[in-house]
Amino acid sequence: MGQRILVLLLLVFIKIFIIAAQTDPEDAVALKALGSSWTNTPSNWVGFDPCGGGWVGIECTNSRVTSIILTSMNLTGQLSGDIGSLSELQTLDLSSNNLMTGPLPQAIGNLRNLSFLCLTGCGFSGPIPYTIGSLQQLRNLALNSNKFSGPIPNSIGNLSNLLYLDLTDNELSGSIPVSSGTTPGLDMLLQTSHFHLGKNKLSGTVPPQLFSSNMNLIHVLFDNNNLSGIIPSTLGLVQTLEVVRLDRNSLSGPVPPNISSLANLIELSLSNNNLTGPMPNLTGMNLLYNLDMSNNSFDISDVPPWITSLQYLTTLMMEHTQLEGPIPANLLSLPNLEIVGLTNNHLNGTLNIGTTHTSLLQRIDLRNNSIIKITGGNNITILLEGNPVCENTDQVTEIYCNVSTSSSSNLIPQNNCLQIYCNSDQVASPNCKCAYPYKGTLFFRALSSLDLGNLTYYFAPEESLNQNLKSYELPVDSVSLSNPTIDSFGYLELSLEVFPSGEDRFNETGITMIGYVLNKMSFNPTRLFGPYFLIADTSDYHAGSNKGRSSGIIIGAAVGGSVLLSLLVLAGVYAFHQKKRAERAIEQNNPFANWDLNMGSSSVAPQLTGARLFSFDELKKYTNNFSEANGIGSGGYGKVYRGTLSTGQLIAIKRAQRDSMQGGHEFKTEIELLSRVHHKNLVTLVGFCFEQAEQMLVYEYIPNGTLMDSLSGKSGIRLNWMSRLRVAVGAARGLVYLHEHANPPIIHRDIKSNNILLDESLNAKVADFGLSKPMTFDSRRNYVSTQVKGTMGYMDPEYYMTQQLTEKSDVYSFGVLLLELITARRPIERGKYIVRLVRNAMDKTKELYNLNEILDPTIGSGTTPKGLERFVDLAMWCVEESGAQRPTMGEVVKEIETIMQLSGLNPNSESASSSATYEEAGKGRSHHPYSDDDFYYSESFPPSRLIEPT
Repeated sequence: MGQRILVLLLLVFIKIFIIAAQTDPEDAVALKALGSSWTNTPSNWVGFDPCGGGWVGIECTNSRVTSIILTSMNLTGQLSGDIGSLSELQTLDLSSNNLMTGPLPQAIGNLRNLSFLCLTGCGFSGPIPYTIGSLQQLRNLALNSNKFSGPIPNSIGNLSNLLYLDLTDNELSGSIPVSSGTTPGLDMLLQTSHFHLGKNKLSGTVPPQLFSSNMNLIHVLFDNNNLSGIIPSTLGLVQTLEVVRLDRNSLSGPVPPNISSLANLIELSLSNNNLTGPMPNLTGMNLLYNLDMSNNSFDISDVPPWITSLQYLTTLMMEHTQLEGPIPANLLSLPNLEIVGLTNNHLNGTLNIGTTHTSLLQRIDLRNNSIIKITGGNNITILLEGNPVCENTDQVTEIYCNVSTSSSSNLIPQNNCLQIYCNSDQVASPNCKCAYPYKGTLFFRALSSLDLGNLTYYFAPEESLNQNLKSYELPVDSVSLSNPTIDSFGYLELSLEVFPSGEDRFNETGITMIGYVLNKMSFNPTRLFGPYFLIADTSDYHAGSNKGRSSGIIIGAAVGGSVLLSLLVLAGVYAFHQKKRAERAIEQNNPFANWDLNMGSSSVAPQLTGARLFSFDELKKYTNNFSEANGIGSGGYGKVYRGTLSTGQLIAIKRAQRDSMQGGHEFKTEIELLSRVHHKNLVTLVGFCFEQAEQMLVYEYIPNGTLMDSLSGKSGIRLNWMSRLRVAVGAARGLVYLHEHANPPIIHRDIKSNNILLDESLNAKVADFGLSKPMTFDSRRNYVSTQVKGTMGYMDPEYYMTQQLTEKSDVYSFGVLLLELITARRPIERGKYIVRLVRNAMDKTKELYNLNEILDPTIGSGTTPKGLERFVDLAMWCVEESGAQRPTMGEVVKEIETIMQLSGLNPNSESASSSATYEEAGKGRSHHPYSDDDFYYSESFPPSRLIEPT
C-alpha cells in the first residue's frame, strides 16, 4: 500500500512539473540537443524548461521558442539539424562565434517563420544549402565572414521579403545567379535593398538581367571578386542606388553612359579594373560624395570639367587613369572637397592652390606627374614626389617632395584618464571607470579612402553609438572607437570598446544583446560610411567574465545542492516520461542513434535483405588500407574506392569524409530502400558500414560509368541511336519497378543522367536513392507534402512550386533525361533550359521537327534515326506542366518499346557492346566512371548529400 501511495504522489508531482513547464516539449528537446553539441553555452542552460528558466539568449512566445540570440559567446561546435525542429523560430543570431564550424544543415530550410538570420563572423564552411530559399519570411540574411564555398544558390531568388543580403567575405565561386525558366535568381529580389557579395571568388559577367527599374536596391557591393565583362547598362535603371562598388575585379569595356542617371548615388568605386573608353560623364550625380575611378585604362583626356559640378564631392580618386593637362583652377574650390588622389597620370603645368580652396581640403596627392610649379598650399598635405617641381628646390620645400602618407591612428576625443590605474586586465573608459569592455571591430564597406588622421571631420560616432545602444535599455556607460585603418580591400576598420554601467563587466545577456543590436543595422552614423558589420573579440572578455562568474557558480552550486535530493526522484521520473519524446527527436536528427552495432537479436536496425554489414577492418583490407591506388573518384561527400571481396567480386565503396556526415537521413534511406528493392535496372547494394564513426556504402562495381559521361564523351563511349533506346527503356523499367512493384512504392526524386549507370553490356541501372521517398498507402491516392529536393534542370516545376510530390515528378525528370539523350546538352546550358529550347524550336511540319541544330550530331551516324519524332513526342509528353497530363512510367515503357520495334530492335534483348562505339584513350587515361565530375550538377537539394558513385 505504501508503494502505491508513493507512486501516486510521484505522478502528482510529475503532472505539476509538466504543467509548470513553459516550453513546448519538442522545442525543449531540440534546444537540449543543440546545446549538447556545443561547448561554452550560457551558464544557466540547465533543466528542461528554456522558456520558464529564462535561458540566456532564448525568447519565447506562448511556450514556443521564437528567438535564439547567442552572439559573441565563444560557442564551439556545429549547428546540427535539430535547429529545423524549432518551427516557430523567428530570429537566429549566432554571429561572432568563430569556432562554430562545419556545414549549415539542410534543416535550416524548415524554419518557415524565420525573419532574421545572422551568422556573421563564424567558421561555417561548405555550400550554402539550397533549402535557404524556403525561408519565405526572411528579411535579413547575413552569412558574411565565414568559409562558405560553391555557388550562390539560385533559390535565394525565392525570398520575396528579403531586405538585406550579405554574403561578403566567403569563398563563394561561380556566376551571380539570375532567373531562367523555372530557375529563380537574384533578379527576382525586387524588395531587397542590399546586395553585398564582395570578397569572394565570383566569376563570369555581371548579368544584365540582374538589374531592373522595379528594384529597391540601395547598395550593390560586388568588389574584390573575379568578375569580368562589361558593366551592364541596366545598372543605370536602379534609381534608388546610393553605393556601387565594383572595384578590384576584371571588368572591361566602357562605362555605360546612363550610369550618370543615378541621381541618389553617394559613392561610386570602379577602381582596379580593366575599363576602357572615355571617362564617363557623371554630371547627373549631384549627391556624390566619393568617386574612385583609379587604375583603369580610360582614353587619354584632360581632367573632366564635369567634376566641378559635384558640389558634395569629398573624395576624388583618379589615380592612373590617363589624365593629362593642367589641373582646373576651380577643382580645388569645391566646397566639400577633402581628399584628391591623382597619382601616376600625365598632369602638368602649375598647381595653383591659391586662397580659394575650401577649408576642408586636407590632402592632394599628385605623385608621379609632370607638375613644374606650385603656388600657395599652406596647411594642406601635398605630395609631389616624382614631379619636375621637386628637382628645383627654389620652387618647393622638401615637405612636398618627401613621401609621407602616414597619419594619426587615433580618434578624437582622446582618453583623458591618464591618472586612473586599472588592473592589468581592465581598461579605463572615456568616463574614467575601470571595467572589462566588450571588444570588437566595426568594418565599414563604403569608403575606399579617407584621411585617417582627420576622421573626426567626417563624423563623431562614439556618442551616437552610445545613445543607440542605450535606446535598447542596455547597461552601457560609454563607447570608445579607435585605431582607424583602411585594409587592402578598401574597408575602414574601427576598434570598438563598449563599457558597462554599474558593474565592471556585462553579463551574458548584455554580451549577446550588444552584438544583436549592432547586427540589426540600427546604428547609422552617416550615409557616407555606408554599410558595416561587427566582428566581436570574445576571447579576452570571456576570460575575465568567467572569473566573475565563479563566485556565483559556487553559491548556485550550494543552493542547488540543498534542493537536489528532494528533486532527484521527481527529475528522474520526469526524465523517464520524456525519454520516448527525446528518442523520437534524436531519431529525426540522428537516424543511427538507435542502431545496434552488434546486430544482435535485440537490434532495432532495419531488417535488411541481401545487404551485408561490413566491419571497418574488412573494408580496409579489401581496399588495401584505402590506398590512393584504389581510389577511383571523389566528391563533396567523400571518396570512392574500388575493392575486391574474398569471393573475387569487384565492389565500389563510398566513404564519407568526417565533415559531410550530416547526410544521415539519406544514408539510412539508401540502405533501407536498396536492401529491399531488387531489379536488373537498379544498382545493387552489397552492404554498408557505420563502425568507428564511419559511413560507408558498398555497391556493385559498374564499369562503364554514368550516362552523363558517355553523352559528354568523357568515358570514351559513343552511344548510337540503338544504344540510347536501350538505355532509355532500361532506366524506365527501373522506375516502373519503383513506382508500381516496390512495397511501399518509391519516388526516386533525383532522376538525371548522372544517376544512370551503364554496366559492361551498357545496360542502364538507376542509382542514388539518397533522396528517395517511400509512398504510404494513403499518400498513393494523392501526394506527399515534403521539402523540395532534387537537381535543378530536372526538377518538376509543379513539385517545386507546391511541394507536393507524386510519381509524376519522376516522370518529368525522365522527360528531361530523354531530351538529354537526343541532344547531349546540359538541362541548363548558358542560361537556356533544354525543355524550353526544344519546345520553341519544334515544328512538326518539318523533317525531324526542325530540331536538326539541337540534336546530337553523333546520334544517327549519318542516317536519320527511326522513330526520333515519336521519341521527341514522348519526351514532351513527360514534361507537361501539369502532372495530371503526363504519362505513367508504365506508359512510357510501352511507348519506348514501340519505338524500338519501329527501329528494328527487340525490346527484350540485352544491350551489347556492338551497339556503341568505344574510343580507347590509352592506358594513361585519368578519367574513371566513379569520379564525381558532374559538370552540370550546379544546383541540387542538398549539395552535400550522398552522391551515387559517378
